Amino acid sequence: MKTGKLQQSFQETIDYEEIMNCTRCGFCLPACPTYLQTGGNEASSPRGRIALMKAVADGRKAPDEEVEAQLNECLGCRACEPACPSGVNYGHLLEQARSVVQKHKKHSPGVKIVRKAVFDWMFMSHKRMQKMHTLRYWYEKTPAQQVMRKTKMLQLLPGEAALMERVLPKAAAPTAIKREKEFEPSPKKSVKRVAFFRGCLMSTMFSETNDSTRYLLKQAGCDIITPEKQECCGALHAHGGETEQAKLLAKKNIAAFEELEVDAIVSNAGGCGAGLKNYPFLLREEAGWVERAKAFSEKTVDICTLLASLDLPDMKSEDTLVTYQPSCHLENVMKEKGYVEELLRKVNGVKYVAMPEKEHCCGSAGIYNLVQPKMAMQILDKKMTDVKLTKASKLVTSNPGCLLQMKAGIEREGMHSEIEALHIVDFLAEAVRKGQDAPDTN
Repeated sequence: MKTGKLQQSFQETIDYEEIMNCTRCGFCLPACPTYLQTGGNEASSPRGRIALMKAVADGRKAPDEEVEAQLNECLGCRACEPACPSGVNYGHLLEQARSVVQKHKKHSPGVKIVRKAVFDWMFMSHKRMQKMHTLRYWYEKTPAQQVMRKTKMLQLLPGEAALMERVLPKAAAPTAIKREKEFEPSPKKSVKRVAFFRGCLMSTMFSETNDSTRYLLKQAGCDIITPEKQECCGALHAHGGETEQAKLLAKKNIAAFEELEVDAIVSNAGGCGAGLKNYPFLLREEAGWVERAKAFSEKTVDICTLLASLDLPDMKSEDTLVTYQPSCHLENVMKEKGYVEELLRKVNGVKYVAMPEKEHCCGSAGIYNLVQPKMAMQILDKKMTDVKLTKASKLVTSNPGCLLQMKAGIEREGMHSEIEALHIVDFLAEAVRKGQDAPDTN
């Protein structure tokens, strides 16, 4: 990276006024997982990283490897934001800084190929995501998977990819991933008309959870519209410094949804929902898009927030102790907190037990466990200690990345016989079905 040009880009891109809002009070420190895991390293805290950004923007520090390393070490969980009395929007500063670094960084040929394959090709098209899912399906169905595992070839993959490969849900047959109907009426009295954001990984790797989502919405009296032209939310691009691709995806999604006459745009993944909510900031300098992005963002809501406001049929479960690992972006960015717990308490047979320090990130953070595996596993180990204290037999999450991370924790701890991790939507859908099958005792 050429220091002069990079420093100039910092000065031109970083919101200096937002940086100056940080009063260095330290309220963010106990909320930051990396600060805690490093034993109180100031540079690994939100205010420390903001200080580094300011030093670069002021010309007092070169944008060197230390700065880049700290930007990469940050989870982007944004737990510092609710803790900040000054209301510093740290997440926006982080994305700006990462965008500048990526714009000027010269990657090795291997990294460049991987980034282009992931950010420029695969996640830019829903059809390509479906093709990749088909490849994964045949990878599992042929001897390829067993060969890769037995020869330990997976160990050559970056980070904790080998561990993640073991906990991925079984790939559904390509023919089973049906194209969603553009309109699905509720079998009940219609109370709302909603649009469904299907997501890229959610509609392929977690297609059953999407089926459960539509089932719950219809059982709650929602007519559903699923526009075909929607694409990935762009959150991974924005977090990874690939801002231009994130903007392109945002514009495609806004155009796909904005003409629909709906009460809400529903997401079932905290990370995706936060990405959609971030569109006004992402497109803040795009002429003609700011108001459109605001209108889109204002209608975006998490599935559990919406369901908590509606009447679901009776829900039933076998006597079960359930705990919950929240999505950081659902609570810290979307500001939708407490609704999952509210729904769990409505399920007959469920006893909800809060996880200690549940507000702390699990270490997933998009692809963080692949690019920062050591820190991700340290955070996960601490999280699994908290999970054990609950003595729960079910652990629900509200984001696919969190779900895989918690499954990885269960795998690492050998706790398969003690606890099961699943998406809250799948848990609730099963509870509704059991409630309908339950005998009438009235």
